[in-house]
Amino acid sequence: MKTLMIAAAGIALSVGAAFADPIEGMWKTQPDDGSYAYVQIAPCGAAFCGTIVKTFKSGGEYKSPNIGKQLVIGMAPKGGGKYEGKVWRPSNNKIYLGKVTVNGNAMALAGCVAGGLFCKSQDWQRVK
Repeated sequence: MKTLMIAAAGIALSVGAAFADPIEGMWKTQPDDGSYAYVQIAPCGAAFCGTIVKTFKSGGEYKSPNIGKQLVIGMAPKGGGKYEGKVWRPSNNKIYLGKVTVNGNAMALAGCVAGGLFCKSQDWQRVK
């Protein structure tokens, strides 16, 4: 009986991991103004938010004042690996309409203005 309970618990944990949303996890941003960050994306309500957990410059890791701030804000799943919400760009302290497409370990993230007519995008990679 004890072996059966342990097996059932193992199956439940692996099924839960299999149903994790593709956007969840640690992501490395594309360099912006010479710096890049590791962003942890996790559920926040019915959407997903990404918080800066580490920052890097050419000399290595450094303690940016942006650590702990949300870069990805309220990304709601739209199906097919697509999400919409907001993104914050630390270099100019502006928030933009955000669009994300996740494909495996690659993410295309865009910050847009004028209702999504003009966008600037970055390619992020999942950190393993």
